[in-house]
Amino acid sequence: MSKRTLPIKVISISLDKKIEQQDHLAVEEPLEIQLEYGFTNDRQRKSISITMRTPGHDIELAKGFLFTEGIITSFTQIQSAEIIKQWNQYEEGNIVLISLVENIEIDFQKLERHFYTSSSCGVCGKSSIDAVQVNAQIPLPVASPIFPIKKIHQFPEVLRKSQTVFEETGGLHAAALFDTSGNLKLLREDVGRHNAVDKLIGAALDMDLVPLHDFLILVSGRASFELIQKSLIAGIPILAAVGAPSSLAVQLAEESGMTLLGFVREKRFNIYAHGERIEGIT
Repeated sequence: MSKRTLPIKVISISLDKKIEQQDHLAVEEPLEIQLEYGFTNDRQRKSISITMRTPGHDIELAKGFLFTEGIITSFTQIQSAEIIKQWNQYEEGNIVLISLVENIEIDFQKLERHFYTSSSCGVCGKSSIDAVQVNAQIPLPVASPIFPIKKIHQFPEVLRKSQTVFEETGGLHAAALFDTSGNLKLLREDVGRHNAVDKLIGAALDMDLVPLHDFLILVSGRASFELIQKSLIAGIPILAAVGAPSSLAVQLAEESGMTLLGFVREKRFNIYAHGERIEGIT
C-alpha cells in the first residue's frame, strides 16, 4: 500500500442495508519547505512554507513552489535537494531542504501573499491581487500552440484513467500536461490543486522542459487565480479545467494572453479567454 493512501474500515449506508467494508483515504500530511542560501562561509537556513499535501514527489513540489513563487527563476539555481528528518517536529520524510547556489538574491516578501491563501481557496478577493500577483517572466507565444477540439475532448478521460490514487480514494486533485499530439507528458496528484500544479512544474523543471510553450495543462476541479498564475510563470499557454473558472482567473488569463477553458468534460467545454489557440474557433 502506498503511503499516499490509508486503509480504513467504514460502514456504508444505503436505503435498505448497511455494510461494513474497507475504504481508502487520501493521506494528508504537512510538508515543510526549508531553504539554504548564502555564501559558502555564511550559509543560512530558513523555513519558508508549511503546506498540507499528499506525500509523494515532495522534492518536485518544493522546486515547483520556489519557481512559481518567483524565489528562483531556473532549476540551475538549485544546488541540491533532499528529504530530511527533524525528530523534534515532524516524522521522517515531511521536510524538504533546497540548497541554492551562491549569489542568489532572495526576496522573501514574495512569500507574504500566502497569508491570503489556504490549500482550498487560493486567492479570496480582488483586494488581494496586488499582494499576490507574481510577474510572469516568460512571455507566452502568440496564437500557439494549436490544439484540436477533438483532442481536448479526450483529455479528461485520459486524466481520470491515469489518476492511480484517485481510483483508490476518490479524494485527490490532479494536474496533467498534454502535447499537441494528445500525448500525456506528465501527471501529478495531490489533495491540493495548487500542490498538484507545483509538483507538475517541479517535474518539468527537472526535465528541462520549462518554458512549457508547447503544452496544455489540464486541472481537475475549478480554475483559480492561483493556478493561472503558476501556469503563467511556467510559460504554459493553455489552461483547461474540468470545473469552472473564477472571475479573477478569467481576468488574469485575458490580460496575460492565456487561453482558458472551463467545464472540460463530457465532450464539451467553454472558452473564457483567447480561443485563437483552439483549432477551428477562429
